[in-house]
Amino acid sequence: MTAPTDRMTAALEDYASWQGPLYEDLHRHPELSMLEDRTRAKITAQLTEYGYEVQTIGGGVVGVLTNGDGPTVLLRADVDGLPVQEASDLPYASVHTQVDAAGEVVHTMHACGHDFHIVAGLGAARLLAKHREDWSGTYIALFQPGEEIAAGAQAMVDDGLVEKLPRPDVCLGQHVMTTPVAGKVAVAPGPMLSSAVSMRVVLHGSGSHGSMPHLGIDPVVLAAAIVTRIQTLVSREIAPGDFGVVTVGSLHAGSSANVIPDRAEMQLNFRAYDEQILDHLVEGVRRMVRAECEAARSPQPPTIELFNHFPLTDNDEAVSETVRRAFVEHFGAERVEQMAPSTGSEDFSIIPDAFGAPYCYWIFGGFAEGREIAPNHSPLFAPDQQPTLRVGTEAAVAAVLAHLGAPAGAAQG
Repeated sequence: MTAPTDRMTAALEDYASWQGPLYEDLHRHPELSMLEDRTRAKITAQLTEYGYEVQTIGGGVVGVLTNGDGPTVLLRADVDGLPVQEASDLPYASVHTQVDAAGEVVHTMHACGHDFHIVAGLGAARLLAKHREDWSGTYIALFQPGEEIAAGAQAMVDDGLVEKLPRPDVCLGQHVMTTPVAGKVAVAPGPMLSSAVSMRVVLHGSGSHGSMPHLGIDPVVLAAAIVTRIQTLVSREIAPGDFGVVTVGSLHAGSSANVIPDRAEMQLNFRAYDEQILDHLVEGVRRMVRAECEAARSPQPPTIELFNHFPLTDNDEAVSETVRRAFVEHFGAERVEQMAPSTGSEDFSIIPDAFGAPYCYWIFGGFAEGREIAPNHSPLFAPDQQPTLRVGTEAAVAAVLAHLGAPAGAAQG
């Protein structure tokens, strides 16, 4: 197992001088999923400067650095922001707006910390490029678009990612979170992030005057019956020891108090650590929606559409143990925690699965102990710039080096 050398660690002391300004620039200019043109240009310029072979694939940027014989290791960082108006008091808070895919002008924010991921990923890329004498093999720095809408990883695969890159022996990824505290990292084997999918349902009724409900078919009452009915899916159809969530996050119908509308639209989200459980929940909602529509005498069948499917993130046991050992060696055992499974979701695993490569995904803390915390996706999300950037960079380098080869003539640890 190769580890960061003393000269690498010493070099990191100067990294805040360029990582800080770059981070603040990216934070001021977040871009929406699959529309990350400025961000992609910034990343491309940095990787090119470091001597990587750079190419654009599926809206993302990939840099390849070949450094003699040895394993091939891929580190992925996601790059997109969210349609959120920032409410933090940061001096570099985003005031950026962007035209979204629907043609609407929206405020944008790096409300999930992907700006940290970009800068930490570039820090790792720079450190490895400038210290090639300390390792051997091939390093792939991959910057992925569109994670927030579960589109970017698949877009890169569809654009020939597997054919255009050397096959990695291992794939790695990380995320800044509210826990553990800043300065610490957390990792564990097994299912770490849930699989998830969203559903859009359009219910059809028959419009009428509010004073004459008997002459219409009310889709609002129909939607309410469905919302109530599907609560039994988790409580009565899933074993108590299994994990599953069904959330109705959006329900829209009508525009006037005295008009019964002719349709209602619902959006639902499903999460599970087991794809079979996820499928059961989805099919259960389909069954209940159709049955309630029939009971309500709906004039036509409902329209049911799935979107934003996130796969399960299931860390490989051997890779996770190698990463954990690397973290303990580099940070010390007191700064390495056991990562608890999260109900959040990611599309990261699409990339290693496409290559047939094992993977590990870990988290690092962004908030100092005792600080008021705002969760990811909040308009108040504002992790501490340091030590977060440095720890993210160090974690990436330590995990990558643990899987790369030692320099020629060096003894393997």
